Amino acid sequence: MSTTTTTLGVGLVSVGWMGRLHSRAYRALPDHFPELGVRPRLVVAADPIEAARDQATARLGYERAVADFHEVLDDPEVDVVSICSPNFLHREVAVAAAEAGKPFWIEKPMGRSVGDSRAIHDAVRSAGVITGVGFNYRHAPAIQRARDLVRSGRLGRITTVRGSLLADYSSDPDAPLTWRFERDRAGSGVLGDLLSHGLDLAQYVVGRIASVSALAETFIPDRPVPGAGIVDRSAAASGERRPVENEDYAALLLRFADGAVGTMDSSRVMRGPHAEYALEVYGTRGSVRWDFQRLNELEVFLDGQEVAGYATHHSAPGDGEFARFQPGAGTAMGYDDLKTIEAAQFVASVLGGEQLAPSVADGLATASIVAAAEASIADGAWHDVAEVDGLLTYPEATPVL
Repeated sequence: MSTTTTTLGVGLVSVGWMGRLHSRAYRALPDHFPELGVRPRLVVAADPIEAARDQATARLGYERAVADFHEVLDDPEVDVVSICSPNFLHREVAVAAAEAGKPFWIEKPMGRSVGDSRAIHDAVRSAGVITGVGFNYRHAPAIQRARDLVRSGRLGRITTVRGSLLADYSSDPDAPLTWRFERDRAGSGVLGDLLSHGLDLAQYVVGRIASVSALAETFIPDRPVPGAGIVDRSAAASGERRPVENEDYAALLLRFADGAVGTMDSSRVMRGPHAEYALEVYGTRGSVRWDFQRLNELEVFLDGQEVAGYATHHSAPGDGEFARFQPGAGTAMGYDDLKTIEAAQFVASVLGGEQLAPSVADGLATASIVAAAEASIADGAWHDVAEVDGLLTYPEATPVL
């Protein structure tokens, strides 16, 4: 454990729900990751909305708040930056952060398009800064156990992967038309917003996705326009309605580089599922199944086990970072804990100068799959996924045993 304490100045861009979550994650580091020897100092938050700036100082503990994000990047007391702004600002803020030499932690999708994501990736590579990307589901201890089983060969040769990310957060047809439904500001719909998480999980656990075939549909074709200044999807809206410009649902067929095949689908308008984000991996010697709604459980089947059928493995010390949060199996970790692990990986990367957190190359890899899927949606054909020449942190192909 470190015997010295390093003060780390934190800057935040955008004080929404995710900005608040990043802030809490930084504050939790001394408790859950004391060996980092870091004391986060919340220096400055940027948001164009005055009420959000007031919240940054009064509730989150930032020393000051500003309207222009450039003031965050220009502040010499800011050592790292969290970028939690809407998609259409990601490229501008992230490229500026890289050019300013500021390590940054950015939420996914990195940009509205593969072009945005590539621009961020190239700016980071040119500047040589450390980054983190918000693929938080990677950090669930059950996913870590699943990855270990796959990568050790315990499941044999991986044959099939199934994923689904089903949610109801946009199922109300009278919810307002926020930026998430506008292509110029959001890019894709559920492909980037939800399915990118599943694609990253599949690559992290199994290996590179090499080609895809896809379809998509928009089931709620128009929505009411929000009132002036309203950006929250739960807020009231006017009577005027405008078209939804991106997809509510998408489904992909997948071919992995190591020969496995799979399916993955996602919806933001399902009635019933709230956050049913699931990954299933099947091999010649066994399989694993995980659902975020039961994030502390992993269903496991292995050839030769005494139980006929699936056994439920409850996350416990020894699985990922579980022991930092809970003393034993059965006591649950939560979503915020996954972001604390993500913050720790990012900060450890910055302090050690080694990319440990999910990288902008990982973000570009996922954006490349989304781009191939969009091309397939347009022409109905299979499309190869462009390979990324960068520092990927997901494992290489599964051993064939």
